Amino acid sequence: MLNWRRDPGYEQSIVQHELRMKQLKSEIELLRRENARQRALSALIKQHCFPDDFNSIPRPPTAPDSSSF
Repeated sequence: MLNWRRDPGYEQSIVQHELRMKQLKSEIELLRRENARQRALSALIKQHCFPDDFNSIPRPPTAPDSSSF
């Protein structure tokens, strides 16, 4: 016969661990939402403050026979 005793705080530590994991999952979800919101705001700022005319990448030259001349 085995003489084995369970750690008296084992169940409590398992419950605390599970609660912490739930809390972390909740925090991760909140951070994902906040990151998405920040990306959307950043895109709006770029769109309004830096329109295409101020793009740092030069546009290719237009052909002389194009309608823009």
